[in-house]
Amino acid sequence: MSDRWPGCSTISFRHLGLSEALGVIAGCGFAEIDLGALPGVCDHVPYELTEAAVTEVVSTVRAGGLAVRSVNGDIGDLNRVLDADAAQERETHLRRLLDLTAGCGADALVLPCGAQSHEPVTGLDADLDRVADQLARAAGLATAHDVAIWVEAPHFFRLCADVDLAAKLIERLDPAVGVVLDTSHIVASGGDPAAFALRFGPRIAHVHLRDAVPGGINHSIGNGVVDFPAAFEALRSAGYGGSFALELETRDVTDDERPAAAVRAAEYIATLL
Repeated sequence: MSDRWPGCSTISFRHLGLSEALGVIAGCGFAEIDLGALPGVCDHVPYELTEAAVTEVVSTVRAGGLAVRSVNGDIGDLNRVLDADAAQERETHLRRLLDLTAGCGADALVLPCGAQSHEPVTGLDADLDRVADQLARAAGLATAHDVAIWVEAPHFFRLCADVDLAAKLIERLDPAVGVVLDTSHIVASGGDPAAFALRFGPRIAHVHLRDAVPGGINHSIGNGVVDFPAAFEALRSAGYGGSFALELETRDVTDDERPAAAVRAAEYIATLL
C-alpha cells in the first residue's frame, strides 16, 4: 500500500457485516476508513442506536485496527418541523452518534443536507434555515466530544440536490460546520467538482470519491465522467489539506469484484495525490 492512498468508506462493502467489512478493507491495504451509518444505505451502525450498540460498534471498529476519519450518519430529516418529543429523540440519537464518533477516534460526524426529497417541507428558505440551524446545534454539542460536524452537500437525492442549492445552504452554515465534497453527487446533478472546489475551498473539510454520470451516482472510478485530475488540481489550488475517501457504492461490479475494484481505484487516486 502507498502512504498516499485514500481512505475507504465501509459503505464500499455494505453487503458485509461490519467486522468482515473491516477485515476486507484492511486486507486490501487501506489504513483509514469512513464508517457508514446511513439507514437504508449501510447498516454497519444500527439506526436504533442504544448505549449498548455504541459500545459494541466502537469495540468492533477498534478491534479492526483501522483509523477512522469520519462517521457518516443520519439523525432524521433536518428540515422537518418537530414537536418537543421528536426533538428530544433526535437529540438523544445525535448524542449517541457523537459518543460513537468520539469512541472510534474519528474527526467528525457527517450529517445530510436535508430530507431524502427535493420538495421542501414548508418552503425552501425556511427549510434551509432549519437545516443550517440543526447543523449549528449539532456542532455546538459536538465540541464537548472534541469532534466536528460536517455536512455532505450537495447530495443528489436530498433537499440540497445540486450545487446551487448547496450554495444556499453553505452561505447559512455556522463556520464550525465543514462541507464534504462528493464528486459523484456533484456530477450527477450537473455540476463540476473542480469548480465547486475553487468556489468553496475554505469550507471543504473532506472529500468522497466515486464516479458518476449526469443523473446517476453509482459508478466505479473510471466508469463515469468525473474529471478526477481536474478536481484534484482545483483542490490543491484552493489549499485543501484534508483527506479523501473512496465511497464505492457502485452497481457496475459484483460483490466478489469489489475488493479488486477498490484496490484499482486507490492505486489510480494515489497517482493524483
